[in-house]
Amino acid sequence: MIVIDLVSGLSKEIEITLVNNLDYKSITKSRFWFDWKQEKDYNVFKLCLKGTDDILGLVSLDIFTKESRIEIRLLAVSKENRGKAKLLDLIAGNLIAFACIESIKKFGEMACVSLVPKTDLIQYYMDEYGMLQAGKSLFIDGNELLQLIKKYDHD
Repeated sequence: MIVIDLVSGLSKEIEITLVNNLDYKSITKSRFWFDWKQEKDYNVFKLCLKGTDDILGLVSLDIFTKESRIEIRLLAVSKENRGKAKLLDLIAGNLIAFACIESIKKFGEMACVSLVPKTDLIQYYMDEYGMLQAGKSLFIDGNELLQLIKKYDHD
C-alpha cells in the first residue's frame, strides 16, 4: 500500500500495524482530534511510512462476528495531512481498505465494513469509497469492497 507525497509527487510505501502502549504517548488530541486512549479496548491500528515510527493515521475497529462485519469506530488522519494543504494523500482510503482486508480475512465472501460518519461526510464516503447508506450507518460489502481493496492495495 502507498501514499502520495503531494510535494514531490512520489509514491511512498506504508505499513499498517497494531498500536502499542508506547504509541499512545505520541498520539495527541491536537494532532488526531480525539483521546485515542479511550479506544484501547478495541483493535487500534496505525499507518506509518515504511521504516518510520511517525503515525500518520489511526483506525479503531470493532468486530461483530455474528454479523460478519467490522465496524470502523473511529478514523483519523494527522493534522498535517488533512485539508487542501495536506502533505500526503490516500491515508484515510488506505485505512478503510485495510479494514476491508481484515474483514475478508475474518469473514471471507460475507465480509462487510461499516461506519457511522459525521453528517457532513456521508456523501463523501459514498462518492469516494463506494459505501451505501443504511440508516445512520454506511457500509461496503461484496464487489464494492473488493474494488476498494484493489484500488489501494498495490502489493
